[in-house]
Amino acid sequence: MSHSHSHVHIQKHEVKASNLVFSIILNLVITIAQIVGGIISGSLALISDALHNFSDVLSLVFSLVAHKLSRRKASIDQTFGYKRAELIAAFVNAATLVIVAFILIYGAIERFFNPHPIQSGLVIWLALLGIVVNGLSVIFLKKDADHNLNMKSAYLHLLTDMMASVAVLVGGLLMKFYGWFWVDSLMTILIAIYLIVVGIDLLKKSTKMLMLFTPEHIDIKEIVREVHKIKGIGKLHHIHVWHLNEEELHLEAHLDCAEDIKMSEFNDLLHEVEMVLFNKFGINHINIQPEFKKEDPKDFIVQD
Repeated sequence: MSHSHSHVHIQKHEVKASNLVFSIILNLVITIAQIVGGIISGSLALISDALHNFSDVLSLVFSLVAHKLSRRKASIDQTFGYKRAELIAAFVNAATLVIVAFILIYGAIERFFNPHPIQSGLVIWLALLGIVVNGLSVIFLKKDADHNLNMKSAYLHLLTDMMASVAVLVGGLLMKFYGWFWVDSLMTILIAIYLIVVGIDLLKKSTKMLMLFTPEHIDIKEIVREVHKIKGIGKLHHIHVWHLNEEELHLEAHLDCAEDIKMSEFNDLLHEVEMVLFNKFGINHINIQPEFKKEDPKDFIVQD
């Protein structure tokens, strides 16, 4: 049985790699400054913020490499190219967010019961520097983050860094004017909790895409109802819908035709199906196996 394969071409958002490069340089500078400052001042929150910044540098480098790989053309050995590289980067970045968060919580709890005097002035100035640097990086990546999960993972790393710097600043001010050194541990725990929340959410999204789960906004039964409205359609079944990456939403299925039509007529029928799937569900890559009275399971979902 032959297969009919079609694409709907859409205008893709072009992610700017230069924004990632600039963010890597900025975060590398602030990481070094915060590590030195944290050691001198004795602030765990500052060191934890530096550790988080360093994880950002690594995640941004990983995101940049994945972005470059995803643009490579397909070949005989890699028929999809490296289009899923950015999903892997998003997954790894999300996992590192969660791991770093638990490391910070452990250190903060230990410090909470053994508070150390902290040079709050240095903490305040480095926190301000962190806010400015991460704020600029967040602005650079915001537009790309709305269109790309890999960029969103990098953006979230930087956004949480900026929020962490704000928390460190608040803690520094409280330590300077009130001598509340335990605030350093409290701010570290709050930063870590936020990291866990955003990290797990991103981890779930990237995992679902890597596992080829049906996207949350897709209703298989609604797809069937809409396709069955087209004249000449018998039954759409053996359906699979998945994200290859964030730009490509794929559907493959068997299509039982109502009549024994010629292939040229099927091409017209397929075009109608293609337009319905794209306009109503955003599916832009379709692989249909045409059938006529073929004896096989006709369930919507069949484990092949």
